[in-house]
Amino acid sequence: MRKNLTQKTILIFAVLIVFIFGIIGIPKGLTGTALKASLLDRIHLGLDLKGGTHLILQVMTDEAVNSQTTNDAAHIQADMQQNGITVGSVMPDASHPQAIVINGAPADRSGDVRNVLNQRYGAQYDVASGANNTFTLTMKPSAVADLKKRTLEQAIEVIRTRVDTLGVSEPVIQEYNLGSDQILVELPGVDDPARVKDVIQSTARLELHLVQGGPWSDEQAALQALGGSVPYDSLLLHTAPGASAPGSGDQIYQIKRAAEVGGTDIRDAQASRNQNTNEPEVVFYLTTAAGNHFADFTTANKGKALCVVLDNKIYEVANIHDTIRDQGTISGGGITEQQSKDLSMLLRTGALPASIHYLQESTVGPSLGADSIRQGVMAAVVGMLAVMIFMLFYYRGAGINADLALFLNLVILLGFMGFTGQVLTLPGIAGVILTVGMGVDSNVLIFERIREELHAGKSPAAAVDQGFAHAWTTIIDTHVTTIVSAAILFIFGTGPVRGFAVTLTFGLLANLFTAVFVSRVIFDSHLNKKQRGEAISI
Repeated sequence: MRKNLTQKTILIFAVLIVFIFGIIGIPKGLTGTALKASLLDRIHLGLDLKGGTHLILQVMTDEAVNSQTTNDAAHIQADMQQNGITVGSVMPDASHPQAIVINGAPADRSGDVRNVLNQRYGAQYDVASGANNTFTLTMKPSAVADLKKRTLEQAIEVIRTRVDTLGVSEPVIQEYNLGSDQILVELPGVDDPARVKDVIQSTARLELHLVQGGPWSDEQAALQALGGSVPYDSLLLHTAPGASAPGSGDQIYQIKRAAEVGGTDIRDAQASRNQNTNEPEVVFYLTTAAGNHFADFTTANKGKALCVVLDNKIYEVANIHDTIRDQGTISGGGITEQQSKDLSMLLRTGALPASIHYLQESTVGPSLGADSIRQGVMAAVVGMLAVMIFMLFYYRGAGINADLALFLNLVILLGFMGFTGQVLTLPGIAGVILTVGMGVDSNVLIFERIREELHAGKSPAAAVDQGFAHAWTTIIDTHVTTIVSAAILFIFGTGPVRGFAVTLTFGLLANLFTAVFVSRVIFDSHLNKKQRGEAISI
């Protein structure tokens, strides 16, 4: 018996030392300031305690659907030409962005048109023929749902990469389950929230297009030159202020709708300065496949004009003099040095698949966070002291047992947070306080059962043994049901609510160890020092 108690006592002290290390690590000193610094290095504070910005973003997933049908329309046109089929136009339906309409299909080759569409696009679109030799491709609901889901996931990854690049520590970036296609962003300790918002929201959609006409001074002149309407395979775009293009002021160009190079073709981008003018610019590099395609394109189109389009604005227009493979530059447009750094970062991290709108923004100042810490810690300390005093007063000697178990429970919980890097939030502090209450509840169940066994005439050793055995089932039941509730909060909750669920869950797991194992070891050690049948203080 004594040998088992020694081994269990060593295990308890080992657990205590390990989790104390989890709380403070290896401190640089034993002063209060050094210990506090070590504690803050290990226990990360959430937005509501550290201060920062809380954002809820709406991802405009319908734009991704519209972009997909626009690209597919260009590909369908190319597929028809490759198969020797001449059609009038292939355009997304203006009233239904999920649909593509093919006009002017040859009546004698309608079967060939249907075969091409079914083979290449039948997995994503429902194909139907209509009057006047038209075909309509409607994106399937499952394909729309999958595209919107992928758009949201990609937006989250792009935003996370951009925030990490800006050096924001411990950010929370996740799907906001309380809304459709929404993202929760929490940025603790943000020094310049306005700049971070600009970087997050910018789509940075870089494309290279063939110039088909222009420039014109306004859209009326452009439409007049084009016979009153824009060809279905073309777009009219304005130049950005200060763009490197012929002429001055706002210019309008006719460009090919389908881009030769898109944002996903860029493998790297760096901020630089023009060797001739010393003005800021961005140098971008294409992937191998995109570089090979671009080399073939520029070789076949020497002497023609090419434009750099960024977020639907033309930044540069230049003639193709030689083969260009995998490198290009963006300059002009009044780009500042900071903008060139931000733009290169955006291009490296990839373009957002759709634009985003800010639905909610709130800022927590550092002083408010400090007040929350003081009040939360004060509540936890006062609550724990009140509980410990009550246990000592009501259960006398056994109350010391419960208080030691509660202290070890708190050490294990904080140590776990230090080891795993979990963020402590204000609701998380509430979870700690609730854990203390649950720990007391477990001890009360055990102690009251021991008292009942003693009143029934059993010896102290037998009463302790039966008290723990009978209370165990109830303790497991209460802890499991609470942990299940916490798991639901974690799955469907957001940052602070998740912090509450995490601290509560691991506090309850620690409580199972302290209230049952540690408390039992203390009782057995105490009984081992008493004479057989000698009363215990409870």
